[in-house]
Amino acid sequence: MAPCDDDPGLPVKFGPCSNGEFDPQPLSPVVSETIRRARADCDRNARRTGMSRRTFLRSLCGVATTLLALNACSGEATRASKRRRPGGHFDVPSSAATDPDAARAALAGDEFVFDVQGHFLDYTVTPPSREGRDFWTGFPQRNCGEADGRRCFSIERFLQEVFLESDTSMIVLSGLPIAPEGSPQSTALMDEARRVAESLCHDPRVLLQAQALPNVGDLAANLDAMAAVVDAYPVVAWKVFTNYPDLYDGSGNAWRLDDGDPALPPVGNAFVEQAKALGVRVITAHKGLSTTLGYTSRHASPADLGPAARSHPDVAFVAYHSGWETDVAEGPYDPAHANVGVNRLITSMVSAGVGPNENVYAELGTTWWSLFKDPDQAAHLLGKLLRYVGEDNVLWGTDSVFYGSPQDQIQAFRAFRIGEEFQDRYGYPALTDEVKRKILGLNALRLHDVDPVTAKCRFTREELEAVRRTLPTTFETHGPRERAELRAFVDEERRLSARR
Repeated sequence: MAPCDDDPGLPVKFGPCSNGEFDPQPLSPVVSETIRRARADCDRNARRTGMSRRTFLRSLCGVATTLLALNACSGEATRASKRRRPGGHFDVPSSAATDPDAARAALAGDEFVFDVQGHFLDYTVTPPSREGRDFWTGFPQRNCGEADGRRCFSIERFLQEVFLESDTSMIVLSGLPIAPEGSPQSTALMDEARRVAESLCHDPRVLLQAQALPNVGDLAANLDAMAAVVDAYPVVAWKVFTNYPDLYDGSGNAWRLDDGDPALPPVGNAFVEQAKALGVRVITAHKGLSTTLGYTSRHASPADLGPAARSHPDVAFVAYHSGWETDVAEGPYDPAHANVGVNRLITSMVSAGVGPNENVYAELGTTWWSLFKDPDQAAHLLGKLLRYVGEDNVLWGTDSVFYGSPQDQIQAFRAFRIGEEFQDRYGYPALTDEVKRKILGLNALRLHDVDPVTAKCRFTREELEAVRRTLPTTFETHGPRERAELRAFVDEERRLSARR
C-alpha cells in the first residue's frame, strides 16, 4: 500500500492514510484515476499559465484543477452506473483551473474556521515508556523535509501547519486513546502547545480538552482526577473513549455514557454529574472507527449519546467522527440501515426523542477527509447530519495534523454542494454558504462560549523555536499512513496497556 507521500505534488491529499484509529483504506478506482488525471492536468495547466509546476501546485488553480478532476471522474462513474449525476459535487468553474481570480472566488474564503479536533504526538527522544525503541521512525512524516526527522513530529510543526498553512483561526486540542501517564499528548503537553501559541499570537487560539477514563481503576479516584485537571488547566471540554481499553486488550472493560448496559461498569452517570459539578459541560466522545488492525470493540457505538443527552439536557454531547465506520458505505437514513455507520447516531437521537439543534452534536474529523473523495457518500453524510442533528450542531474538525495541513480539507468543503437530486429525494437541506459558515466555526464558537480569534497570526520558524526553547522541548508525530506503521503503533499501545 503506497503511503500518502507518494502524492507529493497534488495540493489535495487523497491518501491512503490513517489517524491511528483505523486501517488505512486503499484508494478507490475513482480516486486512483483522479490522481492520474489531476497530475496530467496540473502539468498541462502549469504550462498554459506560464508557472513552474511547483508554483502551480501551490496555487489555488492547482487545487481547482484537482477538484475538477475529481468531479469529472465521479461523474463518469455515476453515469456508468446509469445515474445522471453524483449526489454531490465541487462547485468549481472550469476557468478556475487557469484563472487565479476564478479560483480565488471558488476556493478562498473569509469564514471563521474553528477546528474542534486537533492532535499532535509529542515524544522525547528516549521516552521511558518506550525505552529502547525509536518509536518515531515508524511514521512516514519523518520525511517531512526537516534535517532531523524527529523535528517533523514537533509542536512547532503542528502550529506551522495549522496556523501558517491553513485558514484555521482556532483549534481545540483533543485527547487520544492512550492513558494519560506517559502519553505523547498529555494535558501538560497540550497546555505547552497552548502557551507557545499564546506567546506567539497573544491570544487564546488554542483550547484544551481533558481526557477522562472513569472505567479504568477506582471511580472515586477518577472523579477526583477530573477535579484536579480542571483546577490545573483551562479545560473547555472532556474527551472520552467508551471503548478504552477494550479496543486494545479485549478485556470487555468499556462503558456507556448512559449506563445502558448492565454488563459494563456503571460509571457514565457519575462521570457526567462530575462534569456538571465542575462546570465543564461539553463532553466529546470518540464514536465510530471501531476496528484497528483486527482489534475491534463494539463500544465505540454512538448508541449511548441520545439517552445520555435526554437525561442531561444541560450538557452538550459531541460525537467525534459522527459514528462513521470505514467498512460502511454511507447512504440514506432508512429502517433497513438504521444501525450502521452514522445512522446509529441518528437512531440514538430519534429513539431518545432528541431533535435537531438540541444537545447532541456531530463532528467531522477524519470522516470528511475520508468521504469528500466520494461525492455520493459525502452528500449523504452531510445531508443526514444537517437534517437530523441540525445545521447548528455540526462541528468542523480535521484530526490535524495527522493528515498534514487542513487547508485542502477546508477548500474542498468550501466548494462542496449537495445536489438537488439528493435534496429532493432524501429531504436534505442545501449546503449553503451560511450553513458552511456555521459548520466551519460559528457552531463551535457558540458551543464553547468563547470569543472568536479572527486575526491572522504570523510568525517565523525562528520565533516559534525561540518561544519553544523557553518551555520543555519534546517531539511530536503525524499519524501512521500504512498498515505496517499502524500495527506498530497499536501493538505498542496494546503492550503498554497490558503492563498498566
